Amino acid sequence: MTIHLRKLCVGADSIDDLSRYVDRIVAQRRKAGDVPLYQHTTRMWPKKEADLQKGGSIYWIIKGMICVRQTIAGFEEYVSADGVRYCRILLEPDLIRVDPRPHRPFQGWRYLKADEAPRDLSADEQKMEPELARDLAELGLI
Repeated sequence: MTIHLRKLCVGADSIDDLSRYVDRIVAQRRKAGDVPLYQHTTRMWPKKEADLQKGGSIYWIIKGMICVRQTIAGFEEYVSADGVRYCRILLEPDLIRVDPRPHRPFQGWRYLKADEAPRDLSADEQKMEPELARDLAELGLI
């Protein structure tokens, strides 16, 4: 069964901010000869890894709204110079805008059932400015 993650996108004020950051990380990985994927490093390894790898995504929460997702490509272990083990969640670099949905802050990440995940926006809806989409979603119009 496919499952997803929800995660606060700390440090990004918009989808464009996240996009620029992802592009920079992917370019660094490409230059280093690594697979050109975005990586999100976390201390904890997801217990539901197998379900996440069946088409799962991270749904990013930016400024209190779930508004974009990235497909999970896999996981890799990372050990820091001081011997601390981390989990790198490897993500496809494409950001897929979703039907914006308000979400309160929390720490870490949380699982999201596939049937509770926001739908991907259509091509026409993708053209809408994210701020406008957020405002319309807050008003319950989309």
